[in-house]
Amino acid sequence: MPSLPHSWEPLLNRRDLLRAGAVGVSAALLPEGLAARTLPNRPAATAKSVILLWMAGGVTHIDSFDPKPAAPEQIRGTLSVIDSTVPGVRFTEVMPGLAKQAHRLALVRSFAHGNNDHFLSQAWALSGRKVTSMTQITEEPNVGAFVSHLLGPRAGFPGYLAVPGTTRPGPPPYNLFVGGWLGREHAPFPTAGAPRNEDFTARVTEVPEDEFNQQALKPPTGVDAFRLNDRRSLRARLEASLRAAETGGQAEALARQYQGAFAMLTAPAVRRAFELEREPEPTRARYGKTKIGQRCLLARRLVEAGARFVLVDYGYDPEYGNLWDNHAAPVQNQPHISEMAKRPYHLAGMDRAFAALLDDLAARGRLDETLVVFLTEFGRTPTINSLGGRDHWGDAGSIFFAGGGTRGGQVIGATDKRGAAVTTRRHTAGDVAATIYRALGIDPQTVVHDRQGRPMVVLPEGEAIPGVLA
Repeated sequence: MPSLPHSWEPLLNRRDLLRAGAVGVSAALLPEGLAARTLPNRPAATAKSVILLWMAGGVTHIDSFDPKPAAPEQIRGTLSVIDSTVPGVRFTEVMPGLAKQAHRLALVRSFAHGNNDHFLSQAWALSGRKVTSMTQITEEPNVGAFVSHLLGPRAGFPGYLAVPGTTRPGPPPYNLFVGGWLGREHAPFPTAGAPRNEDFTARVTEVPEDEFNQQALKPPTGVDAFRLNDRRSLRARLEASLRAAETGGQAEALARQYQGAFAMLTAPAVRRAFELEREPEPTRARYGKTKIGQRCLLARRLVEAGARFVLVDYGYDPEYGNLWDNHAAPVQNQPHISEMAKRPYHLAGMDRAFAALLDDLAARGRLDETLVVFLTEFGRTPTINSLGGRDHWGDAGSIFFAGGGTRGGQVIGATDKRGAAVTTRRHTAGDVAATIYRALGIDPQTVVHDRQGRPMVVLPEGEAIPGVLA
């Protein structure tokens, strides 16, 4: 981010702005109506909002949604299998919550792309655009960034939020939550602000989740709403200073960043949505008093308050390490994958949180208008390694869709008896992105322009996965 022009200094404390909402490292928040546009020939939407459950690191498919009970123990592990609400569809024993929600899921067991690299696969999954080199990983805009660009903010929220937006794969740590060539104003607003510790190997305890997920909205000491509003009255002078100090799109993007930060900091309805303490204790307990549980609950509150696109990220955690990257290498200090799956911060906790989210959205009449997508970059090897872990496997994985026009109660695609290869049509991250765009009424062939004004298609490759949406 370019430095604050000197002409701002008498009017505004740069440190306060950077801390108040972490806008210096986060998404810009476009003012309502500025980004929203009328899209030509826009297809009918089936969803008003999206919750993208992003589990970075590579969630094991065999130990969750695609068990192989007839395979040898070195493949199936030691977890037993359970029936779901869909006849003939079985999950492992650590997924009882989602097994009861299977009638709401379009489970895709044919997610595959053949790439075993974390960085390339994650950037591809987040953008839907094929990424083949490290130079691309922060250049391709996230799906949420395109949504922000094409549909704009809503109800006082930016078009794209990340809860908490602090997951950083590495080493070295990379922030893959980006606006890319669309510009920083379309990167997500991270609810936790700038990560205090980007090193997932640190093994440090962070602040309680309630506080953690509101850090981006917490003004620094001595900066209250009155003071912020008073400063906002200087907006015209600040923007004039920006135009005088800089030329081109960067100055405009910076002005939008600061405008949006002020709006988020001072809007009571927006701030209330972040206040998890308003939720009844039984509700919070149903999600699980875990990081993933409370993040899913916050996502529900945000879309209920009007947010359009919310990404929930969980993985590469400074306290738990690289949660889903379960090689069981000595430095990771992880148990056998079958035991790891039972831990409340692993599959067992994920299951509880996701199931509660779906059940809660349905009970509150929100599921039909909210597309929920579980996504990870790839699955894990069919054979458990000698250390008790599973390694990267881009040839097979499982994801799911629910709500927002999803045709639930079905399994799309299949893998072989070892869970090693997809035996039906493969579905890539481009197909996932196309499905999300279709649900939101966005034509993937829409032409947008990058920062240099060059025309670019939203999604060069990918088709909505047949059968997912009704």
